[in-house]
Amino acid sequence: MKKIIAASGLALTLVSGTSMPTAPATHHTVACDDLPGLQIPASAIGLPTSGGEVIAARLVPASGSGASATGSYCRADAALHSVDPHAPDIRMRIALPERWNGKAMMFGGGGYDGTVPDITGNVPFGPADEPRPLSRGYATFAGDSGHQAAPDFKPATSLDGSFGVNDEAVRNFAGDALKKTRDAAHFIMRAHYAGAAPTRNYFAGGSSGGREALAVAQRWPTDFDGVIAAYPAWNAVSLNLFFGHEARTLSRPGAFLNTAEQHLLHRSVIAACDGDDGLRDGVIGDERGCHFDPRSLRCPRGPDTADTCLSDAQIRAVRALSSPLRLPYPLAGGETGYPGFPFLSGADMSTPLLGLGTRPPGHPMPKDSGYGVQFWDQWVRYFVTRDPGHNPLTVDPRRPGPWRQRIRALSALQDAGDPDLSRFAEAGGKLLLLHGTADELVSHRSTVAYFQRVQKRMSKRATSDFARLYLVPGANHVNVDTPFAASWDSLSALENWAERATPPARPVVTDANPAANGRSRPLCAHPSWPKYTGTGNPDAASSFICFPGTPRPSPR
Repeated sequence: MKKIIAASGLALTLVSGTSMPTAPATHHTVACDDLPGLQIPASAIGLPTSGGEVIAARLVPASGSGASATGSYCRADAALHSVDPHAPDIRMRIALPERWNGKAMMFGGGGYDGTVPDITGNVPFGPADEPRPLSRGYATFAGDSGHQAAPDFKPATSLDGSFGVNDEAVRNFAGDALKKTRDAAHFIMRAHYAGAAPTRNYFAGGSSGGREALAVAQRWPTDFDGVIAAYPAWNAVSLNLFFGHEARTLSRPGAFLNTAEQHLLHRSVIAACDGDDGLRDGVIGDERGCHFDPRSLRCPRGPDTADTCLSDAQIRAVRALSSPLRLPYPLAGGETGYPGFPFLSGADMSTPLLGLGTRPPGHPMPKDSGYGVQFWDQWVRYFVTRDPGHNPLTVDPRRPGPWRQRIRALSALQDAGDPDLSRFAEAGGKLLLLHGTADELVSHRSTVAYFQRVQKRMSKRATSDFARLYLVPGANHVNVDTPFAASWDSLSALENWAERATPPARPVVTDANPAANGRSRPLCAHPSWPKYTGTGNPDAASSFICFPGTPRPSPR
């Protein structure tokens, strides 16, 4: 016996647990229990695939209370097949709430991806006291970018770059999987919701997910109404080259700073610059105004004699990592370097500075060396040389020799630096860029450079019509163990802007650290920063102005 179920204008004939598209028919709802076996035709996806299918689905009961309350929803897993039979599938997951608000949220990944992000999670820097997207009734979905991380890398699944030996897998990771996952998710939504498509579509991601957020705005400008791009690694290749510069610098004899020395540097920078914003609170308000010379920490006569000072070799390393890396050749998007990291990058005294880890780089790369140098290790061995045994420390980012053309080709694939967002803006799209100034893995200076490129290409006035850049002093990459754990309801701000033409007005960011007691700061649009007025509650945003700027009224 045959059962006809419509999805996306196609009638699906279910025969013995399989589905084949047939002629158009009246739309009906495909129940959660009937989703497994649903075929996703290649024609429903805007980039080449071999189609796909839903491989599992189950009803998840309502749970939680207050802001964490989530209604019942159908969780479905799907696999999308590559054109190259040797390329891995794209694995994806979607949550289909029973009480759907008619909107969809796609989450970006992180690092080298390889796992499906938590579709019940929050947007980057999202508040814990407000409902998450799924709790608001969004259909939420995400994919693994087209490969599955090896078990040896769990839980650090975002550090497995071994898929880089396959061209289609690299293209998927670079961005193609975003379009494929989005289109497949819409197909499943139309099947489950009787042909209904989302009325609004949003994307949120941080780090590599932030790069993905910018990529969807650039490449598929009508697919999303709004995008949240947090600490975006938009210039992935120049960041990788900086990580290589870091690896080679710290692998030199005597150059690596142990954890105590990293903390010494961090404390010294805070002590030197913390009060420049009018208040000593452990947070440097204006990173650009902080000028600290690490030579003030020099050990007597220069050798490394104690954890209470830095050797000449260590000072040279610190200066190198905080300075721009200049490349004598351009990448595909025109980049000729990376801006480096400020001295104040890092977290509190429990975490190494700048993501340096606890051991210097080497070959094989120690797993407790810095995240960035491990990222470089994977990229060189699998993406660039495609030789798993290659020593990444032998590749000089400034003079890569035979690998220069390969690096340039990868930058054309991986980077999301196109500053022309005119089609996204013309379609009504809105962009919120967020970055903490204590980020130890993606420099906020790089995000400022991207925003300035957009302003130069489109004019400052045109950019302000659809985009904002907010820097959060004291916030780091993972928003954990940081002087200021950023918490802002960017999703509501994005909804108001995209759906009601109301741009963010006097936004306030809260410190989510438990000991912060809810202290807040004005969320200042770049290039302004929060400066204490000298009077009023130092834990209240109303006691600060965005400088240079005008005093803000108390938030209502």
